[in-house]
Amino acid sequence: MFKALLRIYARLPLPAIHAIGVVIGWSMYLCDKKFAKRIWNNLGIAKIAANDGEHRRLVHRSVAETGKGIAESFAIWFRDVASTLKWVRHCEGWQHVEQAWAEQRGIIFLTPHLGCFEITAQYYAQHRPISVLFKPAAQNWLARLIEEGRSKQDVQLAPTNMRGVRSLLKALRSGEAIGILPDQVPELGDGVWVDFFGHRAYTMTLVSKLVETTNATVLLAFGERLPNGKGYVIHIEPLGNDASPQAINNGIERLVRQRPEQYLWSYRRFQNP
Repeated sequence: MFKALLRIYARLPLPAIHAIGVVIGWSMYLCDKKFAKRIWNNLGIAKIAANDGEHRRLVHRSVAETGKGIAESFAIWFRDVASTLKWVRHCEGWQHVEQAWAEQRGIIFLTPHLGCFEITAQYYAQHRPISVLFKPAAQNWLARLIEEGRSKQDVQLAPTNMRGVRSLLKALRSGEAIGILPDQVPELGDGVWVDFFGHRAYTMTLVSKLVETTNATVLLAFGERLPNGKGYVIHIEPLGNDASPQAINNGIERLVRQRPEQYLWSYRRFQNP
């Protein structure tokens, strides 16, 4: 019954979905003090705003964008792929993908918690298969929903364990693409402390190890959320020759500064593993 309702919900136009998301975001902000505090504190650590007034406005915009991210995720999971991809207005930087294909190299897409990070893998999968690393949700019901929603077309899921890492290696060695959320806090022993917005953050070493083993091309990608439910623009750019944890954080920071309100500041990015 719940899935049937989600499929009906997923048919709504994107402006309506994002309007619902704004309500969700503000409801969380007003009812969950920890959620509100994390946004305020993380934005304060990042020091993006020039003054208190700008900081407050950025917090409020972040609340709305966070809610949109939640609302659009459920819609994308249970919406027809062809219909979902009509929301993508443009892709900037696709030539970097084609270059990797021409060189017959695997691709590692680094997609941080910025903008719509659910749509980027589906966009690539309309061309070729992609395996996406994911951490299963603690709640069983939500884990099943996410797995069902993300496993469509040529998108394969790889759990955050040794079995999942082996499947990523296999995909890269076959010249395929993989997707990783590079700003997830890894388990103790699977990362190093490096700078992120002027503050230390425990950052995964998996990407650099995969590059060393497979010589894959590393691309940064995010789906910019356009205002008023007008859709998305996907941005793709090369990370460069350095795939170290610090270089990855620098790349993420560069993307976030383009659309700081669309970063998931409620995520516990600066926590201890």
